[in-house]
Amino acid sequence: MTRVALAFSGGLDTTVCVPLLEEEYGYDEVIGVTVDVGQPESEFEEAEETAEALDLEHYVVDAKAEFADCCLEGVRANATYQGYPLGTALARPVIAKAILEVATEQDCEGVAHGCTGKGNDQLRFEAVWRDSDLEVIAPVRELGLTREWEKEYAAEKGLPVEGGSGGDWSVDTNLWSRSVEGDELEDPNYVPPTEIYDWTDEPTGETEEIEISFEAGYPVAVDGEEYEPVELIESLNDLAGSYGVGRTDVMEDRMLGLKVRENYEHPAATTLLNAHESLEGLVLTQEERQFKQQIDQQWAQKGYEGLVDAPLVSALEGFIAETQKRVTGTVTIRFEGGKARPVARDSEYAAYSAAHASFDTETVGKIDQADATGVAKYHGFQRRLANGVLESKASDGDGNESESEDGSETVELATDGGNASTDGN
Repeated sequence: MTRVALAFSGGLDTTVCVPLLEEEYGYDEVIGVTVDVGQPESEFEEAEETAEALDLEHYVVDAKAEFADCCLEGVRANATYQGYPLGTALARPVIAKAILEVATEQDCEGVAHGCTGKGNDQLRFEAVWRDSDLEVIAPVRELGLTREWEKEYAAEKGLPVEGGSGGDWSVDTNLWSRSVEGDELEDPNYVPPTEIYDWTDEPTGETEEIEISFEAGYPVAVDGEEYEPVELIESLNDLAGSYGVGRTDVMEDRMLGLKVRENYEHPAATTLLNAHESLEGLVLTQEERQFKQQIDQQWAQKGYEGLVDAPLVSALEGFIAETQKRVTGTVTIRFEGGKARPVARDSEYAAYSAAHASFDTETVGKIDQADATGVAKYHGFQRRLANGVLESKASDGDGNESESEDGSETVELATDGGNASTDGN
């Protein structure tokens, strides 16, 4: 008897895959695997009811803690892609690994998903699965199915599916984010109705401030109360979401080159990322901050691709870990107008001195303000020199005198003393 493990949500795509894997691919038995990365309880109930109606052997794997840890690594890397926090992208490898473990334990010959050939998730799932010897199957992609065809097929077969909002929208939810796409939302000029949002309320005039504590770059407490990662994210989703924090409507460039319209909700992610970056601004040097932007961008790109286990990421995390040793302290966040705004930060590792920066003190430690005069004179020197050359050449083109009597070119350069020094030192 041949068996295949299917990534199963109970939605339209994965439900129609069950009979297709038997009819089109010849598998004797399909088992469904649902991985818990923070979806609402209703989704597990739907998956269980659908599996029962299909007489499908169904497994549920709890991977919330593993996924939450991955999300907080993303915080240390300030991980966003084209302006929104990575959620679905970071969850897919976690889900794929859990499914592969079940498939191996249940002696399956194959693993399958319900992704189309146009999205990113097919690549993220298969990057994990193709490390194994199991057959990788993608019915929706390989058979060229559309959602309209799937709806008709489901109706003909009497399959128990709803597929989100009556099959109109495709919704993906996890601890870190909630994405909504499909149907009229695919039109960039379509204004989304408020009912697409579930985690975030419409912003009001109300405000609230909270204090988030970090240790080595990891958020660990809110208003002095310590939380485990899953609880921390869930509680901030509720709180920040009530102030309308964390909505993104973006034209996203996918890995395959398609540009798509996506709507996201990510209240906790927005709050924690804003707070973390604010604390880094206090404790890291200018050079560290500038270079870390490149490191963070590379980390986020590999995260978006579902390749957080790549050797490059391990190397990037070496630098990140070194910088995060000093990212310990607190940040006060104010929720207002749909934003999570840092309004105060404190750390014993602050690379900052109020006395040095203050306008009310004469010196910067042992440095007098007058010592900056020499720096000011040199600042922009090459610009002045280069512009002077260009002005001289422009004057020469207008027929004005630009050569000395012996034929050598001269360049007048305005400086504080009226003359330019050409010393190489």
